[in-house]
Amino acid sequence: MTLEKKVLLVEDEALIRVIGTDALEEAGYDVLEAGSADEALEILEAYSEVLVLFTDIRMPGSLNGLELARIVHERWPKMKLLLTSGDTWPSENEIPDDGRFLPKPYSVETLRREIDEMTRNCSPTT
Repeated sequence: MTLEKKVLLVEDEALIRVIGTDALEEAGYDVLEAGSADEALEILEAYSEVLVLFTDIRMPGSLNGLELARIVHERWPKMKLLLTSGDTWPSENEIPDDGRFLPKPYSVETLRREIDEMTRNCSPTT
């Protein structure tokens, strides 16, 4: 049985979300999509086997991406965190755990490489 590596991509701009999803699916990931942090939390309640949360920092709604990352780290501490933004650059201590930051604009190759590195020794059961 093959275990799929799930990534939750959280991005309020639909075109960027679609491009990221396509790139990650082509790389072999099972991608779940959310347009806001609130929607992302609902998805995580249903799909706890997500390995990586990839979220934009600035989004509409009650939470931004940094707040979402903090909640995810508290509730799902094994989940890897990758944050992105074109205009907000958090310091290392603002991103929970050993989370990473990928500045926009990024190439699909860079995105794939980051996710590959983060999931190299992970499986949904670890």
